[in-house]
This record gives sequence, structure tokens and C-alpha cells, in this order.
Amino acid sequence: MTRWRSALLAAALALAPAVAQAACRDMEQDGASYTVCEVQAGADLRLFHTAADGAIYGSFLKVNDSLAASGQQLGFAMNAGMYHSDRSPVGLLIEEGTQRGRLITAAGPGNFGMRPNGVLCITEHFAVIESRHFAKNPPACREASQSGPMLVIDGALHPRFLPDSDSRYIRNGVGVSADGATAVFAISNQPVTFHEFARLFRDGLNLPNALYFDGNISRLYAPELGRHDGGLPMGPIVGTVVPAG
Repeated sequence: MTRWRSALLAAALALAPAVAQAACRDMEQDGASYTVCEVQAGADLRLFHTAADGAIYGSFLKVNDSLAASGQQLGFAMNAGMYHSDRSPVGLLIEEGTQRGRLITAAGPGNFGMRPNGVLCITEHFAVIESRHFAKNPPACREASQSGPMLVIDGALHPRFLPDSDSRYIRNGVGVSADGATAVFAISNQPVTFHEFARLFRDGLNLPNALYFDGNISRLYAPELGRHDGGLPMGPIVGTVVPAG
């Protein structure tokens, strides 16, 4: 390889992580603190649940250990949907084209069953789709995670959210831009209500559709902010993959 080609390759590799990984930052909305990570279409955004040996990852560290074998690592990550006691997904989960859970459209107990709920779908672009609409015309998602409730539906807050609610938790979720080119993942840094969290996406981030992932167990991995939240093993995890180093 010539010297100039070697220099070009080295420059491309040096730039690749900065292009691909999420941009994470702290922000305030209505007096509450949040951390948001913005991902652009073209980034290597994946769902992680089951490793090649059949074991459930359960942690950011185990995902990173798995990626290291191919010279990669997580750029950012967070928990990405609700799960049963055995950490199997509650609803639809597609991981690198493999379906690991089925779509659920019926109303049910708990936050997941508070319809409308929805699906984060990852293709070349991003979408948050209400679950019953998803069932009628399923897109070809490379990765997908169903959760609930929807936080924002076509610019409107979920109809069951109460402005004066006293139910407060650390919460996390994802919103998608109208053109599908940007996905913004957010976690609250203090306990907030559903109404407050939904307003972050609609009013603070100007995103027309957003989906709740979970509360109380919500965790973020954002090395650029020096953050690696610990806790009990998780179910689905979402994150960007970047070259190691």
C-alpha cells in the first residue's frame, strides 16, 4: 500500500467513531434535568438481547465484551423495552433480523398495556409506530423493540397522561424526527411524571412521535459523559456500535 493510501485509510479510521457514535448531552426542560443522545441515520444502531451462545447479555459490559472480538465497542447504550422476570421481551423484539418476541396489540395491565403503545423500528431510517398500525402494515425492520405507552402520538401527548400526576420515576425513552433521519434517546436525571417526560420530547426536542422504554430501572451508558449506570441485569438494550479505540 502506498504512503498516501495508508494516510487516507488512517484518517478515515480516525474519523469513523466521531461520525458514527451518538452525540450525548445534558439539558433541562421545565426545570427537570435530562440526558439526551442523538443518533443520525447511517449510524450503526442495534438492539442487543441474546448473544451468539444463547445467553442474554443483560449488561452494557457484556455487550462491549462481545463487540471487542470484532474490534468494536458501544458508542452509547440504554435499556430498550420491558421484559419478564427471565429477561425475555414483553412484546416484539427483532435483533439483527431475528425475531425474539411477538407483537402484542391487546390492551393489558401496566405501562406496556396502556394503549396506544408502540414499536421503535430501525431500517436505514428510524420510526416510532403505534402497535396496531404496525400490525396492519409491518415494515421490514432490521431491528425493533415494542414498548409502551407511546409518549407522543403525531404531536399529541398520550391521552391518559395527567398534568398533576404524583407518580414520579427515573424514566427513559426514544423519539424520532418527522423525516425519520434522527432518533433521540433520553433519560431523566431525576424522577419525573409521564406528562413531564412526554413534554420533553414534544416541546423540548420537537419530536412528533416518542415511545416510553421503562422507569425505575432506566440506565444509560455514555462514555463521552463519563457515565456507566449499573444495576440488575436488563432485557433489551439499544446502542450504537463504533470502532474500538
